[in-house]
This record gives sequence, C-alpha cells and structure tokens, in this order.
Amino acid sequence: METYSLGRFPVHRIGFGAMQLPGPGVMGPPRDHDEAVAVLRRGVELGVDHIDTAQFYGPDVANELIREALHPYPDGLALASKVGAVRDEQGGFVPAQRPGQLRAAVEENLRTLGVDRLAVVNLRRMDEHELPADQQIPLEDQLAELVGLRAEGKIAGIGISTATLAQVRQAIEQAGIVCVQNAFSLVDRSGADGLELCHDEGIAYVPYFPLGSAFPDMPKVTGNATVRAVAERVGASPAQVGLAWLLARRDNVLLIPGTSRVAHLEENMRIADVPLSESDLAELDNAA
Repeated sequence: METYSLGRFPVHRIGFGAMQLPGPGVMGPPRDHDEAVAVLRRGVELGVDHIDTAQFYGPDVANELIREALHPYPDGLALASKVGAVRDEQGGFVPAQRPGQLRAAVEENLRTLGVDRLAVVNLRRMDEHELPADQQIPLEDQLAELVGLRAEGKIAGIGISTATLAQVRQAIEQAGIVCVQNAFSLVDRSGADGLELCHDEGIAYVPYFPLGSAFPDMPKVTGNATVRAVAERVGASPAQVGLAWLLARRDNVLLIPGTSRVAHLEENMRIADVPLSESDLAELDNAA
C-alpha cells in the first residue's frame, strides 16, 4: 500500500476512522464490544497505521476501545484526534472553541488513549455565525494554543478541519499544519481548491464524507448512476469505486473509512486494488 507523510509519520493511504465504533449517534457503548475490538486489531494486521478518533466519540468510548485493543501501540502507529467540541447529555455537539477548552481536550485525549503525545490534533472549526459570543474565538488564538502544546511535546502535528481556503492558508503560515480534514467526495468537490493547495504544499488531505453527505436527502456517491455502472464493470462495490476515485485524485489524499464490522473493514482495505482505468477515472470525473 502506498504511503504519504502525515507530518513526521509516513502512513499508509488507507487508515481507519473510529467514529462508527460507539453506539448509535456516536453515543454510548458499541453495538458489539468484541467485534469493535476485533475491527481495530484486524485493521492493524492489514496495514492500518493511521487511526482518526476524538474524545467526543462516545464520549470517551472510541478512545477507550482503541486503548483496549491496541495498547501498547505498535511502532509507527499515528493516533490523530480532533478538538473543538464536547457532547451534552442528549448527544448534541456543543462548541468548545476557547483555547483553554482546546488544551483540556488534548489532555483528555492523552489520558484516555494512554499516550504522552498525539501524532496529530485537528482543530475542528465551526461556523462563527452559529456560535455564542464566548465561543467566537479568532483562529489566530486557537492556533497559538495548539502551537504551544506542540512545543510542550504533547502534539507532534497540527491539523485543521471544516476550514475555508483562507483559514487553511492562515493555518499553514502560522502553525505549519500537516493535514486538512474537509468534506470532499465525487459528488461534492466544493473543497477542490483546498485539496490542490494542500497538494502543492505537501500537506495531507483527509476527506470526511468521502461517500457524500451523511445527512438525509443529500447526494450519495453510492447512488450515482455512473459510479454504479463503473462498479459493476470492474467488479467492485460502488463504495469501493467512490473511495478508489479519491485515492486516484491526488497522492496526498489519506482515507479514513470507518466501520464497526470486520467484514466491512476488509472490504475497505481492498480499495487500493480496485482496477480503475484512465477511461474509468475520466468517466467518474464527469459523473457529478
């Protein structure tokens, strides 16, 4: 499997996202605890060396499962987390954007994962127009806090998530970020400029919603007629085709497909072997 640099970590381009390990709504214990543990262990067996998680997945649940399944961690495993939100008792995502809250979240991630340093911490930005006044924090102040944590050795690399192109540029200049996590898929290419900027700067691009929006009534890659036709032709699933298209888009794309089932994990890990020809890719490029 090909690799790309996630800061100081050369990682395989297919990693694992832990968001689906907790229960429904990313809350509470997993559907099947033993299978969740097995998914993590099988992923590492198959070459996963980049796991994306967050303290607010559960909350705590994803991190605790990762620690149970994999600690002491194998050499070279990059554990990436994100900060900027917490959960309320109803499972809602509550902004936690103040510098002190970002620091507290990093400390919680370190504690629950059982590590002294995280490979990457992604700053999850939120729409300032939807935030209460005390959560409308300048990006400069947030990045400064993360830079300080990096200087203390608690973070190896800084990333940014759900960011505009201008914010990505600012984060590159101020914090020397190592990755960007933004929505991007075959049916949503609104972040194409950000992908190209990251490619030019040698920064990893980690798309979320890689198969289209998770929200109802929004476009899905697996429902696209062209994707389904190509999938049938090459003997792959529509999801595999959509993810393989992302890998082919640029070499700095790192995928973190998530699942709570071993069989689905193994299907995801075969994405790199999907035989998309140049004509297939051209057809998919014009699909949306």
